[in-house]
Amino acid sequence: MMAMQESSTSILRKNKKVLVASLTGSAIEWFDYFLYGTAAALVFNKIFFPMVDPVIGLILSYLSFSLTFFIRPIGGVIFAHIGDRIGRKKTLVLTLSLMGGATVLIGLLPTYEQIGIWAPALLILLRIVQGMGIGGEWGGALLLAYEYAPEKRKGFFGSIPQAGVTIGMLMATFIVSLMTLFSEEQFLSWGWRIPFLLSSLLVLLGLWIRKDIDETPEFQRLKKTGTVAKAPLRDTLKFHWREVIIAAGLKVVETAPFYIFSTFVVSYATTILAYQKSQALEAVTLGALVATVMIPLMGLLSDKVGRQRMYAVSVALLGLFIVPWFMLLDTGTTWGIMLATVIAFGVLWAPVTAVLGTLCSEIFSANVRYTGITLGYQLGAALAGGTAPLIATGLLAKYNGDWKPVACYLAITVLISLTAIFFASRRQTTAVAAQGEML
Repeated sequence: MMAMQESSTSILRKNKKVLVASLTGSAIEWFDYFLYGTAAALVFNKIFFPMVDPVIGLILSYLSFSLTFFIRPIGGVIFAHIGDRIGRKKTLVLTLSLMGGATVLIGLLPTYEQIGIWAPALLILLRIVQGMGIGGEWGGALLLAYEYAPEKRKGFFGSIPQAGVTIGMLMATFIVSLMTLFSEEQFLSWGWRIPFLLSSLLVLLGLWIRKDIDETPEFQRLKKTGTVAKAPLRDTLKFHWREVIIAAGLKVVETAPFYIFSTFVVSYATTILAYQKSQALEAVTLGALVATVMIPLMGLLSDKVGRQRMYAVSVALLGLFIVPWFMLLDTGTTWGIMLATVIAFGVLWAPVTAVLGTLCSEIFSANVRYTGITLGYQLGAALAGGTAPLIATGLLAKYNGDWKPVACYLAITVLISLTAIFFASRRQTTAVAAQGEML
């Protein structure tokens, strides 16, 4: 047992910079994402789109926020192609620079009052640049951890960048809560810029950490053997399209419930169930804190019990908790919303996201892995991520606040992902059998 602990400690010490580099990029990505979403709701409609009706201004502000759901797949394909051609490290430096640079420049933008129509135009342009960088960041951050990991620690290493989701969320929540200390006039004048400018420190830290890291061992092996893909996108779509669909299916139950448990729950609890907004936000924050701790622990556990088994069991348990989640919310009590959110978001969602990246990485060969996991991830996110709160809100409106249709929608996402893990296990079994025959 002691030898096992020493081995784990040695592994962590040896790969500390790799894990920190992977986590930093992921955390910055989600910090930028949640920060922009908050600013879109509170600021951008007033200082970048004041030339129209306030409601139209808010809609335009939210549309600029939603741009990434359309831009991220494009950025993902471009940078994944580069990552499979020239390497993971160089691509990660490029994506982090684009993503962070655009975020800082948003904080420096003149307002509509100062430069007129150029203000919203530049905001949208920077949002596009930001979305392009974000699109390529996740796959690279994941592979940096996964391809450096020892064989028996793939699950743990692959879970580290996944923890960046909740860490970025918590950082954005914390800094936005600090901004409420300003008066509304101060906040609209200059206070909102502070978080965007402070993100430059995170970007510089990420770039500094990444500059001393070598290319991943698996990509170095591809270069030595001359097996680097010349056209990764073409090869992926031609030979690995089934794996892309499987990866997208695996992503569905990770992304739709995330937005339901962390975003939709706030509007549902405050408008339908009459909770205070502070109660809903505190519950989500607590759930995110629990998830941040649980994700690496579940990644470590997956190395012992198996990733496919952990994923399948966690998804099934998540499905079984859908109805109890709504019933706990229906109690109208602080303990009810806290317990519901901590169990759903912090305990049951955490193992799903912890193993998702590693699962996706294992079904693609190394020469198209960046492209394959990025296509699957972005396809799943586009289909089930950004649409989840809209679908849930639409169902509530159509059925007069009845949560049962929303529960059915979540159950469908569970079934889709259970089907995906079934086919993932079958393909892996076939691949292992084929390998055995060759030997």
